[in-house]
Amino acid sequence: MPSKDVTNQEGWQNAKAASKSTNVASTSATGTISGNAFQALTPLILVLLSSKWMGILLLRFLVSFKSLREDMAEEDTNGAADGLPPPPPVPPDFTPAKTELEPVKKKVLRVPMARRGLGNKGQKIQILTNHFKVNVTNVDGHFFHYSVALFYEDGRPVDGKGVGRKVLDRVHETYDTELAGKEFAYDGEKSLFTIGALPRNKMEFTVVLEDMTSNRSNGNSSPGGHGSPNDNDRKRLRRPCQSKTFKVEISFAAKIPMQAIANALRGQESENSQEALRVLDIILRQHAAKQGCLLVRQSFFHNDPKNFVDVGGGVLGCRGFHSSFRTTQSGLSLNIDVSTTMIIQPGPVVDFLIANQNAKDPFSLDWAKAKRMLKNLRVKTSPTNQEYKITGLSDRPCREQLFTLKQKGKDVDGEVQTTEITVYDYFVNHRNIELRYSADLPCINVGKPKRPTYFPVELCSLVSLQRYTKSLSTFQRSSLVEKSRQKPQERMQVLSNALKINKYDAEPLLRACGISISSNFTQVDGRVLPPPKLKTGNDDFVPRNGRWNFNNKRLVDPTKIERWAVVNFSARCNIQGLVSDLIKCGKQKGIMVEDPFDVFEESPQVRRAPPLVRVEKMFEQVQSKLPGAPKFLLCLLPERKNCDVYGPWKRKNLAEYGIVTQCIAPTRVNDQYITNVLLKINAKLGGLNSMLTVEHSPSIPMVSKVPTIILGMDVSHGSPGQSDVPSIAAVVSSRQWPSISRYRASVRTQSPKVEMIDNLFKRVSDTEDEGIMREALLDFYVSSGKRKPEHIIIFRDGVSESQFNQVLNVELDQIIESCKFLDEKWNPKFVVIVAQKNHHTKFFQPNDPSNVPPGTIIDNKVCHPRNYDFYLCAHAGMIGTTRPTHYHVLFDELGFSADDLQELVHNLSYVYQRSTTAISVVAPICYAHLAATQMGQWMKFEDTSETSSMRGGVTNAGPVAVPQLPKLDEKVSSSMFFC
Repeated sequence: MPSKDVTNQEGWQNAKAASKSTNVASTSATGTISGNAFQALTPLILVLLSSKWMGILLLRFLVSFKSLREDMAEEDTNGAADGLPPPPPVPPDFTPAKTELEPVKKKVLRVPMARRGLGNKGQKIQILTNHFKVNVTNVDGHFFHYSVALFYEDGRPVDGKGVGRKVLDRVHETYDTELAGKEFAYDGEKSLFTIGALPRNKMEFTVVLEDMTSNRSNGNSSPGGHGSPNDNDRKRLRRPCQSKTFKVEISFAAKIPMQAIANALRGQESENSQEALRVLDIILRQHAAKQGCLLVRQSFFHNDPKNFVDVGGGVLGCRGFHSSFRTTQSGLSLNIDVSTTMIIQPGPVVDFLIANQNAKDPFSLDWAKAKRMLKNLRVKTSPTNQEYKITGLSDRPCREQLFTLKQKGKDVDGEVQTTEITVYDYFVNHRNIELRYSADLPCINVGKPKRPTYFPVELCSLVSLQRYTKSLSTFQRSSLVEKSRQKPQERMQVLSNALKINKYDAEPLLRACGISISSNFTQVDGRVLPPPKLKTGNDDFVPRNGRWNFNNKRLVDPTKIERWAVVNFSARCNIQGLVSDLIKCGKQKGIMVEDPFDVFEESPQVRRAPPLVRVEKMFEQVQSKLPGAPKFLLCLLPERKNCDVYGPWKRKNLAEYGIVTQCIAPTRVNDQYITNVLLKINAKLGGLNSMLTVEHSPSIPMVSKVPTIILGMDVSHGSPGQSDVPSIAAVVSSRQWPSISRYRASVRTQSPKVEMIDNLFKRVSDTEDEGIMREALLDFYVSSGKRKPEHIIIFRDGVSESQFNQVLNVELDQIIESCKFLDEKWNPKFVVIVAQKNHHTKFFQPNDPSNVPPGTIIDNKVCHPRNYDFYLCAHAGMIGTTRPTHYHVLFDELGFSADDLQELVHNLSYVYQRSTTAISVVAPICYAHLAATQMGQWMKFEDTSETSSMRGGVTNAGPVAVPQLPKLDEKVSSSMFFC
């Protein structure tokens, strides 16, 4: 921020103007230094002698002077070098100073801060949590870490997934004596752990696996190598050609003391303690793998149809369990929770495809789409029940697809006879298998591209527990939420059963570690914080159960809806009724709503055009009829979610014209619906719906007395499988201090799947910074009466514990650099808090079927043994089981008390302008997520010819540039457009 005498933007840019000074030493053209020049240097030498740099500089001077003299002596062939005078006399009272080298300043890395104390505010409440106490008796032993390398018989490394566990299981069975009878925990890839050492540091084994179904062994099972298996092939499959020989190398890598777990429980975390806990988690994974579970990180899914729920499109939600060891204030605990993953519907391939494409029958399927969907899925073929991986589909239908079939006999020359036959004829006539509907459908290819192996589609069934990794549709997502939610008591029952089913007490490695797990939920002390008092235009009130409404209430700062129009993209509704309801409801809330200038209907011919064309045509209509640019456009969409027009429409309005717009898909219009729409419009147009009473006073500790900016930071990534779509970073910042309810957003694209925000500070010249923070800080300065924020409170979403140090040492450094670039003398104080929703800790009320009350906070027992963290359930969980937000306070230069900081976080859950409820995570983070998601829609329908070559990532030519988002028009750049 500018210093007090610099109040304009230019002053900020000039605050870092660098002054350059140069010291010039020159010699004559011949390279000689005259006696006069040397005498002129005498005062300089005396100064140098008396300084602490004397030793270094004098030495450098004498060395260079000596080399100069040597050079001159060589050049003067006549030996006629000028004579030099004697050195100057040293003053009698001169005392040489002791040389002291200044230590090189090493950058101190920030680490997450330690807990300063526990909070006391709020009504005390007893709570149960899904952490189960773990007792560890063997802390004197060691885990031995070995690296595992797998090779085929010919020396090629094994790259297929899933083979490792089978190979290592066989090693364990076959070489038990050589392994000294030791059990081991294998991670399925390259690491193996034992308790105590193996007999030797390097061991090599050879094992044979029969009936391998990996991709390497599938392509050679048809007669002549082309076509479909027959009875002869079945026999061949059982012979050694279907077996695989593997070489296994096990080499010692490291030794991990179990004592590290005890150290971690005292808050002394180290690499050893993280590794030791990782070993325990690997033991759990291996335990689940032995039971035939699908493993997804630390979640395990049994093959039990009772756990499957159909969410549509041939996709099932599969319910399983997450379990992981955690170090907490009360010791080591096992955190067990319900977990859900998506799997492909097992059973006949055709049934899956019909459901996936919502088709009537197999003959209506889009087989090009089917080919993409089926690739790499595993199938079992009948009647042999052999398992294969799908590599593709045949080019022709089953009754036309030919392959070369070897005959049993040989011809007169002793050559094997072959004949061309269709796949259909082979299975029907040679194998006597009835095919009901496959004749006119493509065959499934389980061979290699040049050596196909075909099966009729009706003989193929998809194997169970195959993950579906594509992003879900809106319908699938809502279906999953609806079908997988569990009430608190039901979830507790399921988790208790999970502990019994998993039988961890029988796991030999856990027993060898001296680990026993309690079957009781851990009891913790919670507190329920009182809800903050809210202010509207005509009322101060206290929300009840985290909720309130605007019945008979006026908005605290209502705006005016003027110079506006309605555009209708083919939505069916009573537009006149909707407009009159908006005007009437707005009047009750204090918003003056003028009559719209016009209603623009999309012409029927344009409805089937691409989204960009539809938006352009609509804008042409608006421009041709309106006398000038409107201030606001109400946009009616035909579909409630994911309408193709949404992204291009928002982009056109906000980036090109600076017009505020609200999109709605009116189906059931009532007073509540109209009120919610007005709340969004009011916030977007610069109004305010409600605010905290302490914000109005203002009396928020640490925030109200000193200019304070609050930031919410989030990064939105492309859907699973979209590795080339840029990630979108959003930073939302508070404005108009002392308000903590008004925000604006800065959004940038960055490299795909990168979680750290790399555009916070972006220096492009000595005077220019194009980073996100500059925008936020300048806006705060201008909107807050030309005050620089002295406190900067950062809420960061979406990072895991392993990334905390990057947030503290990379992102925070960028923010500090941005501040210094504006004003070198400016030293704001920082608070950095990470919010996590993606965790597995849940809370329950003993003997009460309802969720914990809103405002429930927990900062003991199940929290970190050293670091400053707490859990907060700010919202009222109306359905399912409440998921608390886990807040980690990484850095606090302000010195907040535990109570004041927790109260600030709680208050920030009540300033969300879009709804009349407390929300589960602080509003600035919610807004950052909304801004990133909305602007991500802008990029969805860009002309692919422009962007396909710029999608980010790496090509043969090197890294690809990430396409930049268009900038918001300045009329809306500081608005709550994301609201």
